Formats: sequence, structure tokens, C-alpha cells
Amino acid sequence: MTTTHVTKPDLTTRPFHLSCDRCMRAAPQRLYCAWTEQLDHWFATPGTVLLRPELNAPYFFETLYQGTRHPHYGRILRLEPHHRIDMTWVTTATHGAETVLVLEFEPSALGTHLRLTHSGFDDEASMHRHEIAWPRVLERLDTKIGADAA
Repeated sequence: MTTTHVTKPDLTTRPFHLSCDRCMRAAPQRLYCAWTEQLDHWFATPGTVLLRPELNAPYFFETLYQGTRHPHYGRILRLEPHHRIDMTWVTTATHGAETVLVLEFEPSALGTHLRLTHSGFDDEASMHRHEIAWPRVLERLDTKIGADAA
């Protein structure tokens, strides 16, 4: 991991957070790559991803849900290849607040134990929407990337 100073958002006034765990079929390196180099393969609308897996690098992509475009913005806070990614996460669903998403990849007998932690929500309603959405997103990731690994 490169030692570069990265300014993290102050989450002290936004205490709501969630965690989501899932056993994934793909190896940690495949999942790390899916988040850093292949978002348009499984999550983002193809052609909308602007992302460099470098510390402090900004990113942008869009998703399409129920016919509506949803922009996602942020910055890369921490990269530990094949083990961990920390990034800020800004969408209309976070009310424009810079939340923090942490993805941890641990090898397991079946592939990878993935833990997603999302912090910095300003209210329970926003946190709850993400509690519903993240398991679906991880299921999609496992279906798309895990199928490639099988």
C-alpha cells in the first residue's frame, strides 16, 4: 500500500452505519478487480465508469434502476490489493453526504468472505435503504463474477 496522505471525511455528526457479509464464490483477487477495474461488468452502466485504482483518485459511474439514472461519486481512501478497499460514496441516496464504504476480502474454503461496511449516514432512513440495497448488489456481484470463477 502506498503511503500517501488521504483526507477522510469527518463522520462524527453522521453516526449511522451498516455491515453486510456474504460468502462469495470468486477469489479475493477477482472481487478486488471487480470493484477497481470492472464495475461496468457487473454494477455500473457500461460506458459511464471513470475510475483509477489510486489513492485519492476521484471516481464516477452511473447505475440504471427502474429506468432512472443514478450517479455515484467518490474518492479512493485506501487500497490493499486483494484484501481491502476504502472509498467515499456519494449519491442522492446519501443526500449528497460523503459516506465511507469499506470492502474487506478474506479467503475462505468456498472462495471469499466479503464484508461490506458503509458508514456516515445522516439518518436511519438512508441507512435502511442501503441495508436493503447492498445485499442485492453483492448477490449480483456473486452471480456475475462468481459464475466466471466457477
